[in-house]
Amino acid sequence: MVPEKIEKALNEQITHEGQSSQFYLAMASWADVQGYNGIAQFLFRHSDEERIHMLKLLTFINDRGGFAIVPALKQPPLEFKNIHDIFEQVLKHEILVSTEINKLVELCLQEKDYTTHTFLQWYVNEQIEEEKMASKILDKLKLIGEDKGGLYIFDRDMGAMRT
Repeated sequence: MVPEKIEKALNEQITHEGQSSQFYLAMASWADVQGYNGIAQFLFRHSDEERIHMLKLLTFINDRGGFAIVPALKQPPLEFKNIHDIFEQVLKHEILVSTEINKLVELCLQEKDYTTHTFLQWYVNEQIEEEKMASKILDKLKLIGEDKGGLYIFDRDMGAMRT
């Protein structure tokens, strides 16, 4: 049985993961309309991945005798300045999600809920990878600068990149 305090916090994390999916979906749509097909494909996949993270939490709560709540989600931004801006926001967002996961882990330790603590280790490791990926993408964009040829190749490569 998932403790009530933990269930509430996990349901809040479901909202964060759902919001992440929507955020990346909005970015993907913007990139697609701007002609960045590869970046759009990458962000569509990333949005799907965040939805899977949400579903994993939802299933865990229900499997442990709790009740997972499907959240209402806020409208994500519709416009972005440029590709650099998008990936700066991705990194900031992933850092925010990492902070929320770490709060959950701390709560599990305080409540002595070691089952949920063990489950959350997957998310801790996933967030390390998410932050690293966003940081490396930003490093590449800094190298490219405003070079349109470089951005063209970057866009093409992002279409093949795994999330």
